[in-house]
Amino acid sequence: MNANDWTEAALAKYIVTNPMLQAEIQDLSPKEQQQQTLWAFEDEAENLGIPTWELALTFIAETPEQLKELRLAAHKEAAEALDMDWEEYCELNEVEV
Repeated sequence: MNANDWTEAALAKYIVTNPMLQAEIQDLSPKEQQQQTLWAFEDEAENLGIPTWELALTFIAETPEQLKELRLAAHKEAAEALDMDWEEYCELNEVEV
């Protein structure tokens, strides 16, 4: 699963937690509803000062332990993609192992 997959999975749970947003978008087409939900989700992540993928993980994780595991997995993928040493990556990104 990647960040896009996480966000898609999280949007279904996110919209349920936002009845005001549901009411605002109910008359839109399904495609427009999805886009508005995504924008609201991205705005919420920005307001919280976290990346969208991290907010997505908070919605899809079922336990705090799973959330920690998912975050670590995401950071490990990023470190590998950047071809960085794991310890150096953790230090630079303030990742607690």
